[in-house]
Amino acid sequence: MSPFLFWFFALMMLVFGIAVVVNRNPVASALSLVVSFLGLAALFVSLDAYFIGIIQVLVYAGAVMVLFLFIIMLLGLRAEARRQINWLASAGAIAVALALVLQIFYVVGHFKSAGQRFPPLARPMTDDVRNIGALLFSNYNLPFQIIGVLVLVATIGVILLSRREPR
Repeated sequence: MSPFLFWFFALMMLVFGIAVVVNRNPVASALSLVVSFLGLAALFVSLDAYFIGIIQVLVYAGAVMVLFLFIIMLLGLRAEARRQINWLASAGAIAVALALVLQIFYVVGHFKSAGQRFPPLARPMTDDVRNIGALLFSNYNLPFQIIGVLVLVATIGVILLSRREPR
């Protein structure tokens, strides 16, 4: 991947990640999260992790975000009201963020291996999907089934919590 595309997708993830927090409308915030997930999937594909990139799109940007939007619509959440900005807390947050960025640049600047390129990875003889499927259904079958039951219980809980009582 060219450095331009890397910086484009990284900047896209950063901008839409900030939009998730800044948006007062929950639907717009969830859609910003979808675009951020798509940028992350593009970065995975650029690292030749095609399976993880596709799963990122299918599971997170697809299924999980559809579930989030369904819950937002079911609960009838509205846009948040405007509040006064606490300038003292904002200045403190900016100071802490600046200190963190300066610390990161200092550590990366003094890290000798940061300027070296990594050698290319060896290509495996089998594909990743076959290995992941074999592991998922042999060694991790019980946790996989438990997660399925947990998601089912969470869905039933959301439906019960959002049910309106008759008047």
